Amino acid sequence: MASTAHIRWTFRILTLTLCLLIGQATEPVAAQSDKAKPQPCAEATLALLRRTVPEGYAIFEKLKEKKLFTTWFRCDDAQLDLTTAVHEGVHILSHEIDAYPLINGGKVALVADLKTLFRPGLVAPQYKADNSYVSTYLLPGQATSAEQFGYLLNELNAYTHDLNTAVKLRSLSRDAYDVFHRDGLAALMSFTAAYVERARAEAKATWGVLQSPEVRRTVTTLWAQAEQVMGASCRVPRYAMDAAEFLTPVCAANIRHGLGLLLGRPPLCPVSCLNVTATR
Repeated sequence: MASTAHIRWTFRILTLTLCLLIGQATEPVAAQSDKAKPQPCAEATLALLRRTVPEGYAIFEKLKEKKLFTTWFRCDDAQLDLTTAVHEGVHILSHEIDAYPLINGGKVALVADLKTLFRPGLVAPQYKADNSYVSTYLLPGQATSAEQFGYLLNELNAYTHDLNTAVKLRSLSRDAYDVFHRDGLAALMSFTAAYVERARAEAKATWGVLQSPEVRRTVTTLWAQAEQVMGASCRVPRYAMDAAEFLTPVCAANIRHGLGLLLGRPPLCPVSCLNVTATR
């Protein structure tokens, strides 16, 4: 893998990890707004988003704290600026509207932090602890997604919007290698699938909550949205380093898997995304 790819991928992960450390979606954002200054490229970058990814621009438009969207612009890579801003904008909007905003403009109910829902971090042993996505989203001390299933879904939704934006802005990719945009969504899909299956197999109380009509609708809606975006991304080369490994267990799931039972069908497998040669 080329060093430029590694540097840009590392920057991407560090940027999103920084979001967790300064408040991400877990704290009110109003206190940060007076510190968020518009970047010099903001007007042109927002115009590009409005023209190319209107559903991403809709996230910006709905935000009360719009300055927090443009503060993620570094003005040296419009694709990376916008995928990061949309990702974080989804977190902020989820907090503002108390719901998960969907790509189609709709929304689904947040999953509350119930004592009957086990911690997502319990599925971490299924993965390599030194993977950045595992350490950030499942291990203690980083993100709320390790403690609350509702926040794991929040990340699933944010990465779905993120990858959708990256694919629609793929013509802006500058280097022979890219930030690995597909990996984040692949990881969160894998974590979500592992959580649901563990609930089915080992956690009766959690499984009961997941089967309740409102929670089931939220999980299946967010999952179907992720399936669609992941599938559409497979035709784009160089967007993955770890995605195939994360998606392999998802592709092995059948109708008897926890997700299969919630969906009423086997989870869709993005077969071409598993072709590592084609996607790097």
